Amino acid sequence: MTLQKYVPNPRPSRRKNLWFERVMAIAATVNLTLVVFDLTYVSWRNFWLQGNIPIPFTTTKIHVPIPMVDCRDRSVEFDAPPRTIRQSAITCAYDPVKGIEPNRDTEQYLDTVQQLEDLVFQQGVTVGLQSPQGQRLLTQLQQQSTEMITLNPFEAVGKSGTLEKIKNTMRDRVRDRTKLKKLSSSQAFQIFWSTNNPTAPAYLTPATWKEEMTWFNSKLRPLLATNYYRSIGENGEPTSYFWIIDAPFVTLFFLEFLARTFYVSRRYVSLNWLDAMVWRWYDVPLFLPFSLLMPSLALLRVVPTGLRLHQAELVDFQAINARARQGFVGAIAEEITEVVVVQVVNQLQDAVRRGELSQFLERSSTSRQYVDINNINEVEVISKQLMRLVVHQTLPQVKPELEALLNHTVSSILNQSPAYRGLTALPGVGAVPAQITERLVSEVIQAMYNSLQSGLEDEKSAQLTAQLVQKFGSTFMAEARQQDNLEELQLLISDLLEEIKINYIQRLSAEDATMVLDQTRRIKQQMPVNH
Repeated sequence: MTLQKYVPNPRPSRRKNLWFERVMAIAATVNLTLVVFDLTYVSWRNFWLQGNIPIPFTTTKIHVPIPMVDCRDRSVEFDAPPRTIRQSAITCAYDPVKGIEPNRDTEQYLDTVQQLEDLVFQQGVTVGLQSPQGQRLLTQLQQQSTEMITLNPFEAVGKSGTLEKIKNTMRDRVRDRTKLKKLSSSQAFQIFWSTNNPTAPAYLTPATWKEEMTWFNSKLRPLLATNYYRSIGENGEPTSYFWIIDAPFVTLFFLEFLARTFYVSRRYVSLNWLDAMVWRWYDVPLFLPFSLLMPSLALLRVVPTGLRLHQAELVDFQAINARARQGFVGAIAEEITEVVVVQVVNQLQDAVRRGELSQFLERSSTSRQYVDINNINEVEVISKQLMRLVVHQTLPQVKPELEALLNHTVSSILNQSPAYRGLTALPGVGAVPAQITERLVSEVIQAMYNSLQSGLEDEKSAQLTAQLVQKFGSTFMAEARQQDNLEELQLLISDLLEEIKINYIQRLSAEDATMVLDQTRRIKQQMPVNH
């Protein structure tokens, strides 16, 4: 029973399934984008919340507009009336996925500031600040500031640096305004939220209210708003419901993997279903539930996603692959070439020193038994083919050049003779010697060509030529096997190999492998494309 290998026509099938490849490639790209977004969401939440990109080593920020929506505040108690807060549409939608909700302490702090601003707006700066309700709100802000510094509500989510920045910013602001040299961050908050302070001039006054609150809302409110609370799951890890978003993609790619591998196993008779699964091993990361186990490993999906984009002809990675491969080759080409060349030369030297050259010459002797595998005298056939190639194809094409060369050679030799020069100097005879020379050369070449052509057609001539070749080879081998000649040949060959090894490696070390690769690329670019 013979196994018939089925080789399908790839082009029609390829074009027919290209739309499906592109759909799945786009789905894999969307899934990978969601994975990257999920893994970076917490660390990038400040950007998604406010749309500010800080420029390192400066106080400048680039603002990217992000849609704002009224989002339900999930930090309030269950029995408290519901309320909404103005928040980024992205954080409003994705905070629940990561178990994030506004921090109650910092939200309460900002609510108290907002109540004070509303009171001043309603009653006026002078009345609002000096009213019992205004003084009560200022006292609450002083107490909340002390609790914030002491309890550090930023620590639970790893944002203690934000609190330090708030403390330093407030201390610098109050120090510049009051000219107090020694001032702690707690004292700075106490002075900032006061209208009458026995240790410092009045801070919040009708003259300074607008400026100070504008500064607070631009410098400290954004920092306080970045704080949040993140719940912990039963496994002791921070809450994440990304698996709910990832589950449809995992299911889709798993079903597609089963269908694709089953189709491949049916299309190629030499593959079973398991073999087809092993063949498509790079698709496995697409349907493994990394979101439930180890979310960071979901980045492995970049490999099948890249392959799918390339196979679907949406992105061409051929140039990137070529550059990466050439860079790798450039890094190791010199070392590998040196090792290979040195090993080959060393093995040849060892072979010569062990006397394998004489053994080779002995095996090449005509006295040994010769095995003929096709009942054809290859030497005779090869010599006949070479003679036919020279006589019928080569000589007719080079005949003008050969005549010109021989004519020049004969003329040069004759011009050295005084009698010939005197003959050409006679009136009416000068052109005759040159004509005789040209005719002589032409006749000689034609006679040689006719002789070769007749010899080629003569079986006896072909046999004599083969005997000449065989005799030459056997005589050469016999003379080379002489002890004096053999020892000298072995010594010279060994020295020659050593010189080749040293000079080659020196030349290779001096050559830039990158320049060689660049020359190779230019040569490939100049080569015609075969369609």
